[in-house]
Amino acid sequence: MRFPARPFPRAADLVAALLGLLLPLLALTPPAHAAPTGFRVENGRLLEASGNDFVMRGVNHAHTWYADRIGSLAHIKAKGANTVRVVLSSGDRWTRNDAADVANVVAQCKQNRLICVLEVHDTTGYGEQSGAVTLSRAADYWIGVRSALAGQEDYVIVNIGNEPYGNTGYTGWTADTKAAIRKLRDAGFDHTLMVDAPNWGQDWAFTMRDNAPSVFAADPDANTVFSIHMYGVFDTAAEISDYLGRFVAAKLPIVVGEFGHDHSDGNPDEDTILAVTQQLRLGYLGWSWSGNGGGVEYLDMVTDFDPARPTSWGQRLFNGANGIAATAREAAIYSSGSGGDTTAPTAPGTPAASAVTASSATLAWGAATDANGVTGYDVVRISGGAESVVTTTTTPTATVTGLTANTSYTFAVYARDAAGNRSQRSAAVTVTTSSGGATGGCEVGYRVTGEWPGGFQGEVTVRNTGASGVDGWTLRWTFPAGQRITNMWGGTPAQSGAEVSVTSASYTAAIPASGSVTLGFTGTRAGSNPAPTAFSLNGAGCSVA
Repeated sequence: MRFPARPFPRAADLVAALLGLLLPLLALTPPAHAAPTGFRVENGRLLEASGNDFVMRGVNHAHTWYADRIGSLAHIKAKGANTVRVVLSSGDRWTRNDAADVANVVAQCKQNRLICVLEVHDTTGYGEQSGAVTLSRAADYWIGVRSALAGQEDYVIVNIGNEPYGNTGYTGWTADTKAAIRKLRDAGFDHTLMVDAPNWGQDWAFTMRDNAPSVFAADPDANTVFSIHMYGVFDTAAEISDYLGRFVAAKLPIVVGEFGHDHSDGNPDEDTILAVTQQLRLGYLGWSWSGNGGGVEYLDMVTDFDPARPTSWGQRLFNGANGIAATAREAAIYSSGSGGDTTAPTAPGTPAASAVTASSATLAWGAATDANGVTGYDVVRISGGAESVVTTTTTPTATVTGLTANTSYTFAVYARDAAGNRSQRSAAVTVTTSSGGATGGCEVGYRVTGEWPGGFQGEVTVRNTGASGVDGWTLRWTFPAGQRITNMWGGTPAQSGAEVSVTSASYTAAIPASGSVTLGFTGTRAGSNPAPTAFSLNGAGCSVA
């Protein structure tokens, strides 16, 4: 992602002659690969030292620009990730992350039971981007901070350089990547190495795809993973499936090292990226946790590094279909040894509600305890015997927003520890919101963004056409042809027959005057797929765009 801002004595003549006959045969024998000491690649799969098949599920974190946000690693873990890709700088374009800082990042990854993918960002767009540096220069940086990485092969993957070519001179990628791999191996690096594609990571010219076999063969340890970044170039299911499928068929390891739900260069098909990587058991790392600028702020997963304020993109990636919460499995290295930590935390205390308004309530509860430390809490809403997570937090308090006025809600809390063990549920508390004012005018736009046999993806945009803001809402409509919602981001759906009711999420609850929010969902259909014809917001009818 562009981010703005390695003489015989005569008696031996017969031996020498025999050696002369044998040398050509010896030359045909491929060199023995070094035995990996941590992660390794076998048959196109990334394995831990134990032989456990490891599938990355995580996000990117812009550490080099936000060094004071190292606590974000705990929040990323709390949302279910097993991997974090950390942005570092060689000092050529941004402030250098020295060996001490890198050692601290690795320590924080380990403390939070995350696998650390470390990347140098200064190579981004080389050949096209002013100031960008070569892969050779990036390799020099890694050699300079090797003291922080030696012995960490079970926990760290070295991503040599981010998006190491733009759209100029990218044919040099193959030779430069091979040379950088050899440079690091010659310097004693035993880590799994990761290499990004050229063309700003998106490989639209297929340089990485077509040269991956020779690049992999150039690694004397046979321990290199390829990384493709999927933004606007990958806007169709066919492109995504074909690109990833070719690597799998060739038994070459591939991960989606960056991707988003939208981009200025086009609209990536994030649902297919998530579905295909899950189907093929390939890793993915979404861009990015928080702090984006330069017009791509929409790629933030949480607002202002606050884990309690997920964006629609963050909600989709963490909690949607094929997302991190549903598919991530913690690295086996963190539960190795004497059986690992299998003891769950104690249950949190009963939540108490305060500061209850028409659209929000603050909950506080007694902290849970755990021998190895509580890392987070899941606040759930209980409705009709079912429960859904409404927010996560690392402290024993949370504010739940997006509630509907004059409505009763029941909440409870779970605690989680660093091993991913979850406590028993706390006792529940019921909260009734206060009465709210009437909603002003509204307009709803509904569109189908993709269809397949038996299913579809839709988008609903709610516009506030009134003179005052809306704080908390419920949107209702009726499906005309038996459609059913299977997953939604941006709101919490409930469906009875054809009747649909969607309650705002915390990050979509507020709609200022003249503002709008957008929801996305996937659903099933039996045949035709006509759009609903009427919508209401907090009981008031809306015009249909």
